[in-house]
Amino acid sequence: MTTRRNLLIIAGGAALTAACREQAHAAVSVPDVVVAEGSRGLVVLGGERPRDLGREAVLSPDGAVACTVTRDDAGAPVLLRLDPAKGGPDGRVPLAPGWVPRVISADGASCALTRTPASARPAGRERTALLVTTGVRQRRYDLGGVVEPDAFSSDGTGLFVLEWLPRQAPDRYRVRLLDLGSGELRPLFTRDKAPVPPGAEEEMRGDGRQAVLSPGRDVLYTLYTHQPGHRHTRDLIAGRPGGVHAFVHVLHLAQGWAYCLDLPHPFGEGPAAGHALAASADGLSLAVADVTSGSLAYAATTSLKIERVVTAAAGGDAASLAFTPDSGRVLIGAGTAVTAYDRAGTVAARWSVPAGVRGLALNGAGTRVYAGGAGEIVWLDAASGALRGRAPVEGLTALRHVR
Repeated sequence: MTTRRNLLIIAGGAALTAACREQAHAAVSVPDVVVAEGSRGLVVLGGERPRDLGREAVLSPDGAVACTVTRDDAGAPVLLRLDPAKGGPDGRVPLAPGWVPRVISADGASCALTRTPASARPAGRERTALLVTTGVRQRRYDLGGVVEPDAFSSDGTGLFVLEWLPRQAPDRYRVRLLDLGSGELRPLFTRDKAPVPPGAEEEMRGDGRQAVLSPGRDVLYTLYTHQPGHRHTRDLIAGRPGGVHAFVHVLHLAQGWAYCLDLPHPFGEGPAAGHALAASADGLSLAVADVTSGSLAYAATTSLKIERVVTAAAGGDAASLAFTPDSGRVLIGAGTAVTAYDRAGTVAARWSVPAGVRGLALNGAGTRVYAGGAGEIVWLDAASGALRGRAPVEGLTALRHVR
């Protein structure tokens, strides 16, 4: 979701440069492994080896695996697979020049690469080249039109993609499944696992604000805002006009179906950056915040229905949202404040941070709250809200993951 990165330099004559970059990040001791995004791409703080991963790097949905492009001693490009918390890479795949990693499977085994970096709206083109690596194996696909990788299927046999339309001037897209065996694109299933009828595939025009993976790694939730005139598949089948402004696109990575969970007014009316999505660690709940209107919506993942909407923190130009590891509280970052809400939607705590929040997460034990800020990451004591530390990240744009 997301910009992409710079080179990770690890070998040969570049070793001195790499050492300098590692020393810069190691200057401040960070108690957990934190992955952030800044002007130099993905950055790892804490763990065995704090370092830059670079602009040509991508992180798996759970933050456990990263893939990045570097050069071998002869100067040839190599795709590295690594755990950000550890010292060295787990695997290397030689590449032809020009490939950019874009999507990693939930288990970290596969990576999809394209010739172009991610962008909010890709340029028009007649064909798309796509490369999929699994272990040391790789296969190239030559697809008609503008096709962007989105997520791998749970069994690794398919790749969900965004097919942009029309080819020469893309302004909308639909989600389709690329069969990695046959190389064919096909529509998804409806929620009742029936094939989508011809002419009933949803075409989305708005902003894909944020995507989160379910704890079971089998469902991808993507928050969409600003959908003028959008019609869901169920609306197209029933002949209804549609017209929702925001929804959560639910994509089942194991069963291949999709469903749109509509969000009530005023979600989607304000700026896309003012919205944020989070999934609870127990897998039972979704939360969506809109800091423009000061609204917090809770939804059940079993019924895919909104259970309640409560008044919540407002302010700032960007929203950040996180559940505590025990799923008992939701934290909203709005402006320079982090506010915690209990299950009833009541304010349990409110803490100040040095700058507007750009990403929010807790460590696995739930003892520390991390927030992205102005050129830095800060962390608070989760019980008292006291500021416990801060570490610089050049040109920080987002806190991506904590573990």
